[in-house]
Amino acid sequence: MIGHTDNAIEIAAPIGFVWEQTNDVHTWPDLFSEYAEVEVLEEGDNTVTFRLTMHPDEQGRVWSWVSQRTWDTESRTVRARRIETGPFEFMNIAWEYEELTPDLTRMRWVQDFHMKPDAPLDTAAMTDRINTNSVAQLNLIKEKVERRRRSVVGFHDVPANTRRGGDLRTLLSPATCGSSSGFCGAVRLAPGEGISEHYHPYSEEYLFVASGTLKVDLDGEPVTLGPEQALFVPRNVRHRLTNVGAGDALAVFQLSPLAPRPELGHVDTEPYPEQVGT
Repeated sequence: MIGHTDNAIEIAAPIGFVWEQTNDVHTWPDLFSEYAEVEVLEEGDNTVTFRLTMHPDEQGRVWSWVSQRTWDTESRTVRARRIETGPFEFMNIAWEYEELTPDLTRMRWVQDFHMKPDAPLDTAAMTDRINTNSVAQLNLIKEKVERRRRSVVGFHDVPANTRRGGDLRTLLSPATCGSSSGFCGAVRLAPGEGISEHYHPYSEEYLFVASGTLKVDLDGEPVTLGPEQALFVPRNVRHRLTNVGAGDALAVFQLSPLAPRPELGHVDTEPYPEQVGT
């Protein structure tokens, strides 16, 4: 007898967000209730080998094993197997993701396995245990992933992007909250500091100055914005930001719709600040 389980859950989040949140094995102890620790042993472009350690069981025993995962982002499928099989003769797992709507994803787990003769549970009993546990873990993952879409993101919760000048942080994005139609962030500029000129071929930009005074060059024509003023930047319009006030400036920006790929979101038309004079 081969053990076989097939379980699925529907998660109210875009497929890309669910994919990223559930396939980052580094964060699995925060996602699954059964895992105490993950040690990544080897990583490649589409594969990872790692050791999983569980919390102690009812008898105080700690179970640990090495697994390998390989994924195909285009088809949204993952194949996994235990390298250190422990009580299993083999354990193979398939993860499949299906977009039901732009904000609803179906995640499915299929597990095929067989227990060793001296294992604590036989194959039938392990099938029942895995089915029970899979349902519990899938519901927990659904709850956590959906909650992450509602998380408050602070300016210092995300890494700074300083390539174009200033201290720019993308706060709400496909990566942080699963947004699907745009992203929002903020930039802090010291007096005289600026953002180098660029344009967005796919997105409109909405700029709001929370504090300070900015000069925004639109296709070479300057516009000045003071506190609590906003400016619309159409697609394909070259723009450069400069803090012309005496103190720091803080501006909030939103871009929509999303570019097909992140690298197509910005087109630079002048060197980055650190490149000037080199």
